[in-house]
Amino acid sequence: MSQEVTLTVREQKRLFVITEVLAERWTAPDAAAKLQLSLRQMRRLLAAYRRDGPAGLVHGNRGRPSPRRLPSDLRQQVVALARTAYADYNDHHLADVLAEDHDIQVSRSSVRRLRREAGLATPRKKRPPRHRSWRLRRPQPGMLLQVDGSQHDWLEGRGPELCLIAAVDDATGEIPWALFRPEEDAAGYFLLLQRLSQTHGLPLAVYADRHTIFQSPKKASISEQLAGQPPRSQFGRLLHDLSVQLLPAHSPQAKGRIERLFGTLQDRLVKALRQAGATSLEDANRVLQHFLPRYNARFAVHPARPESAYRPWPAGIRPDTVFCFKHERVVAKDNTISFNGHHLPIAPGRSRASYAHCRVEVRQLLNGQLLVGCQGSPLARFKPLHLGPPAVGKFSPAHPPPILAKPRPDKPLARVRAPSRPHKPAQDHPWRLPIVAQHSANKRRG
Repeated sequence: MSQEVTLTVREQKRLFVITEVLAERWTAPDAAAKLQLSLRQMRRLLAAYRRDGPAGLVHGNRGRPSPRRLPSDLRQQVVALARTAYADYNDHHLADVLAEDHDIQVSRSSVRRLRREAGLATPRKKRPPRHRSWRLRRPQPGMLLQVDGSQHDWLEGRGPELCLIAAVDDATGEIPWALFRPEEDAAGYFLLLQRLSQTHGLPLAVYADRHTIFQSPKKASISEQLAGQPPRSQFGRLLHDLSVQLLPAHSPQAKGRIERLFGTLQDRLVKALRQAGATSLEDANRVLQHFLPRYNARFAVHPARPESAYRPWPAGIRPDTVFCFKHERVVAKDNTISFNGHHLPIAPGRSRASYAHCRVEVRQLLNGQLLVGCQGSPLARFKPLHLGPPAVGKFSPAHPPPILAKPRPDKPLARVRAPSRPHKPAQDHPWRLPIVAQHSANKRRG
C-alpha cells in the first residue's frame, strides 16, 4: 500500500514519465533522454517506483537533519550575540567578529539564515541597484589613488565630530594611509601625501573631487596667463611640484571606490572606536593605525600586475621645500611683511640694507614655522611659541600659534575734533537781501 507523499515539481515530472513508460507508450531510453538522465539511473527510478510507489521518487534525505547542521547551543549563542552586543552589526561584519573575537567559525550565509529565522533583519539598509558602467581597476598599485574626506560623528558623541581623510589604491583597494582631522583641510592632505612618500612612494595620479582644496576657485592672474599656467591651490601646487597628475572627478559615482570605502568604515571603524573607548582626536588616530592592517588583510585584492608603480622620492628635492604652504608678500617700506595679522621684520642682509618693495616668498611649514626667502636665498625664520601639529585651514593652517615677531610701533592718536555747526548769516547780510537790494548795497559800498 503506497503512502501519501508530497512531490515536488521535479518529482511530479518524473512520475509522469514513469507512468508513460509503464503504460508502454515510451521506452526507457526515450524517458531517460527526456529527463536528461542516464539509462542506468532511469532503471533505478523504475525499480523504486515498482517497489514503493510514488514515495520511491522522493529523496531519501528529505525530513532528516543535515549532518552539517550547526549544534543547537552554538545557534543559540550566535542569535544571543546578534540580539545584544552586535545588534547593529551587518551579517558580514558579524561573521568576521565571531571568528576573530569569539572563535566561532560561521559563514556569512549561516549568520544571515540564523538572524532571519530569529526575526532579526540586517541593520544596513540597501538601496535598489542601479546600472552603471564599471571602470576597470588600474593594473598596478600606485598608478591611481582616490582621496577624499568624510565628516562624520565617528566617536558617537563621546568626543568632537571628526573628519577622516583617507586614500585608497585603485588597483588593490588597500588603504595605504589615513588620518583623523578636526575638519577636511589642506594640511590633512599634505600629511597624507607626506606619509605615503615615506612608506610607499609617490603615486602616478590622484583622483579627487572638485573641492577648492584641490582646485583653486580664483581666476588666472596676468602673469599666469602669460606663462600659460592655470591657477592652483596649495595642494594642487604640491602635486605639480612632485609631478603627480591630478584627475578631477565630475560626480561622486566617478570615484565610487572611496565613497563605498567610507560607507564600510562608518560601519566597522565606528564600532572599533567604540570598543576601544576612543574619546579624542589622538585616541581615534591611535585606533585607526591598528585598524588599517586588519582592514587591508580582509578587503584588499590582488592586482593584475604585482609590480609597484609608486615612484621613489625625487633626488635633489628637500621635503620641506614642497610640503609647505607657499605665499607671496611684498616687503613694506619699514622692512616688514604682513602675514596672518602679524608684522614680521626682515633684517638687512649683506648684499642690501633694505628689502622694501621686494617680492618675497613665505613658506609655512606643517609644524608652524615660517621661512622667508627672496630669489632662492633665505632671509628670515620665525618659530612659533608652541610647536605642534598643523592647525586647521582650507588653503593654509588658519589660526596659527603666536609668532615671535616685532610688532609695528603704535602711531599717536590724532586729536578728534568736534563736528562744526553750519554758519548762519545775519538777517541783514547781503546774501539774505533781494538781488535789486544787493545791487544797491554794492553801489553804496563802491
